This record gives sequence, structure tokens and C-alpha cells, in this order.
Amino acid sequence: MVQNTFAYTNHTVLPEALEKWSVALIGKLLPRHLELIYLVNHIFLEELKQKYPGDDEKMGRMSLIEEGPEKKVRMAWLGIVCSHTVNGVAAIHTQLLRDTIFKEFDQLYPGKLQNKTNGVTQRRWIHCCNPALSNLISDSVGGIDEWITQMETLKTQLAPQATNPSFVKQFSDIKKTNKARLQKWVKENTGTDIPLDSLYDIQIKRIHEYKRQSLNILWCVWRYMEIKETPAHERAAKFQPRVVMIGGKAAPGYLNAKIIINLINSVGSIVNNDSDIGDLLKVVFLPNYCVSLAQIIIPASELSQHISTAGTEASGTSNMKFVMNGCLIIGTMDGANVEIAEEIGEDNMFIFGMDIPAVNEARKQMYEEGKRDYIGSRLRKVYDKILSGDFGGDKEAINNLLNGLIDGRDHYLVSHDFYSYLDAQEKVDATYKDQDTWNRMAIEGIAKSGKFSSDRTIAEYAEDIWKIKAVPTPAPSKDPKARVRSFANLTGSN
Repeated sequence: MVQNTFAYTNHTVLPEALEKWSVALIGKLLPRHLELIYLVNHIFLEELKQKYPGDDEKMGRMSLIEEGPEKKVRMAWLGIVCSHTVNGVAAIHTQLLRDTIFKEFDQLYPGKLQNKTNGVTQRRWIHCCNPALSNLISDSVGGIDEWITQMETLKTQLAPQATNPSFVKQFSDIKKTNKARLQKWVKENTGTDIPLDSLYDIQIKRIHEYKRQSLNILWCVWRYMEIKETPAHERAAKFQPRVVMIGGKAAPGYLNAKIIINLINSVGSIVNNDSDIGDLLKVVFLPNYCVSLAQIIIPASELSQHISTAGTEASGTSNMKFVMNGCLIIGTMDGANVEIAEEIGEDNMFIFGMDIPAVNEARKQMYEEGKRDYIGSRLRKVYDKILSGDFGGDKEAINNLLNGLIDGRDHYLVSHDFYSYLDAQEKVDATYKDQDTWNRMAIEGIAKSGKFSSDRTIAEYAEDIWKIKAVPTPAPSKDPKARVRSFANLTGSN
């Protein structure tokens, strides 16, 4: 009954998120549940005995109960055993599950583990949050009904507009208007003035070491130092003005996440008030990040950062939202970035960093062989600048965090990927100077992002997992006021 009822979607490969619950605690609070878990485990272990007779080690690894000083229920294992289907949320994520943490279950239940790449709805993430872009698309393809429930049609209908001067001009004007709205929000909520004629570079996601906001802020320090060391009369020609905005929530007990936020704000307080560099660089931490704020940020973004260590991000969905709004990605080949690159073309993204085999090898060299030659002179200057206390902040906490990266505890390989990241950022600057090329890449991204509509995702779940049939989709409202009402309510705009 249980297996026929449930399906399990896994959202992470991080060990700390694959929860293990105390048997003693469950027994105290939910004694009947614990009895049922033990019954399920008994039935499952009997199945394993038939399949793998005499392999006690395998039974110990696959048992729903982890033995030890404190017995624990392996909740992910329980989810697998009690479900008819298990899925990951991006192709690379699902393959990692098959190859690593769920390998033995994949062998036991062939075909049970499948992939369903995440999606987001264009009705919120274009039509609601960016109505001007929605109207431009509709006007270009023959009306909203041509794409709002079937976004993959844009691949053929919208792509040719990427080189249409009239369309490109309208697209650029919409982006500037959206940037002006974000500029106003930043001023009102942070007190920081950000120039409109800069590249708006955004990283908004949960603050976590694997998502590598630390890599972003190290680059900001490098950029600041480069500007300062360049003669004033040469700076305008050498540096594309950039506003780097970072936002996201941190788990209450996650100390290193709080330290990263402290470092971002500390760097911003120095950079933003240095009259010597003017508007060439601004660094802003966006407070109280939420979906309503995302609906202001994403339409205004020009570059978005999705820079997790390869093999750590299950999927990500903000990358999809950014692409749908005509924003270019700088990122690693991790999570859904891999499939985005397949759809829109790697030449429409700024890809950098090690792949999964290289990550595994780098960690082996760092941990087992004590290899420490990955920092290099340029990154060493950045670390020394921060460690000196020039940016203020909680010096002891920041130094402890950075010393871990320097001394061989760089598990997410921030230092290892730094130079590849620098190269990608230089390519960003060069491309942005050619606005025709930049806008063409952005528009092609919109046109080719149809795969990442949740319509496709839900249809795949319905067909392959839920075994249900679709019903006709209601036509969108023809009332222009209804089309923007939700956005107006969320943003307070008129």
C-alpha cells in the first residue's frame, strides 16, 4: 500500500541534508510510527536476504536503521523503500545519485530512480514579474496565447528577433526600466546609490559554502585592488563599471554563512565609500531576500552567478528564471546549468571551473597528498588584503574562515577555481562592451529556455510517475489589468 501510494523526489546530494533521525526520539514521540518503520525494515531486509544471501555488510549499509552508539533512522533510505518511484531534479544530479549515495538501491530496483529536471512557470517569472517583456514577446509572436502555456514554441518564433534592431532596442529599453526600479529599491533599503549605466551582476540564493558566495566576494576584492593599482586616467578604458549584488538567507545555526555575509557587507562598506574608484565598482548585500524581492531583482539582472562546486548543486531554479528574463549566466557545469548550456548553447554562457572528476581529484590531492600550490600569487594578495583587516568586519571570524581555505580545508575548492573564474569574468567584461552581442545572447537565451518551464516538468511527472492524464488548460485572461494585478500587489507599483 505504501509503495503504491508514494513517490520520493530527492533534492540534494549533501550528506547533512540526508537526515538521520534518532530512534530514541521517534520512539518517545511517535512510538507507533517507530513500530511501523521497524516492520517495513524487517520486510525490506528479508528481501535483501533473498537477493544477496550472506552479504551482511550490504544489509548493514542498506538497512533503514543505522546501528551505532545512537541508533538512527536513515530517512532517505526510508523514502526509497517506501516509494514506487524515486527521482532527482536535474540530469547531472540524478546520475550522481545513481553513481554514489543511491548506487546500491539503483542496482536493487532497476528503473526506479529516474530524472525529472526542475522547471519554473513563465506565468510568474516572465508574465507577472516582467510584464513589459511579456508584452514584447507576445507582440513579436502573434499574441500571448502563442507561448504562455507552450513556451517551447519560442525556440522558433522568438529566436530570429535576436538580430532584429527594433526588437533589440525595445528589449534594451525594458531592461533599463527594470534596472531603474531595482536601483530605487536598493537606495531605499540599503542607502547605497548604484549607477544605472553599470553591469548589474546578481547572485541570489541560499548562503552556503557550496554555493560559493565567498568566491564572488574574493573576486570583488581582486577587482577593487586592480582598480586601485591602475592609474586613474586608464581606469575607464580598462574596467567595465559593475554593481555586484548578493542576497540570500542563512540558516540560523550556520556560522560560516553568517561570516560570509559579514565579509560581503564589510567589503561593500569600504568599496562603496571609496571616492577614488567612484562608480567603477559597487558591492551590495540585498537584505531580506524573498520571492517578492526576486520579482524586482531578476527582470533587472544582466549577469547572474551560479557558481557552485561541480557535483554539489542538485538543480537550481533561479538560473532558469534569470535566463527567461534575458540575463546571461556565469557558472560552473553543475546542476541545471548543464542542461541550460545544452539548450541555449555554451557560447551564450560564461562557463568556468572544474568538472566532477577534476573536483574529486583535487580533493584527493588536497586531503591525501597535502597539495597546497593552488592558491597562486594573485589570490594570495587577495587573502592577505582581507586578513590584514583593511575591510573591517569580524576580523577573527573572517580570518578563521579564510585560513581554512588557505590551509587545506577548502572542501568546495574556492581557491582551486579562482583563476578560471577570473578568466570568465574578463570574458564577461569584453562581451558587455559589445552590446549587440550581449543582447543577442540574452534574447537567444529567452527563446531557447522553454525546456525549463514547469509545464514540461509537471507533464513528465504526470506521465512517468503519477500516471495521470492532463486536462485542457484554461485560456489566459484577456483583461490587461488582470495580467499585471498580481505584480502590482507584490511590488506596490502602479
